[in-house]
Amino acid sequence: MVNIFGVISTTFLKMKRKNYRSKIRKVAKEVGENLKVNFKSKVNKNTILGSNVNFNRVMIRGDGEVISGDNFHSSPDILLLTRNHNYEGTKIPYDGTYIRKKIVIEDNVWIGARCIILGGVTIGESAIIQAGSVVVKDIPPCGIAGGHPAKTFMYRDKDHYYKLKKEKKFH
Repeated sequence: MVNIFGVISTTFLKMKRKNYRSKIRKVAKEVGENLKVNFKSKVNKNTILGSNVNFNRVMIRGDGEVISGDNFHSSPDILLLTRNHNYEGTKIPYDGTYIRKKIVIEDNVWIGARCIILGGVTIGESAIIQAGSVVVKDIPPCGIAGGHPAKTFMYRDKDHYYKLKKEKKFH
């Protein structure tokens, strides 16, 4: 027996995902192959995405540059902040100008649910950011970081990681 509601909801979900992906492609400066956008996400005109990027409600706020490498995977509700009010300007607590800072997410990074990434940060290759973390400084390659502020508390098995990378075993 065919469940008509299941077919309709699956078709509707596919259409929504296609629409989300289309909007990202229209706005971003550059998008690699095989972009997946599972839920509504927002990028800016200074966003460069590698191949096999997987978005789940990623929100880029501000107009600073965001560069992501290949195989970047996000859990739901990631916030990347690339612009802040200028607190050293001509008025207090801030003036009408902005400070823009780039965010770099290198290849094969996985960011957990509800993380905040501040401008000026680089997340190194193969790093993992624990859910709920606030990243305020660089995370080294293969680092596993978490907390507020996020701190690297352990590392991935680098030999295992580089073996899988050489074999091109990407999710």
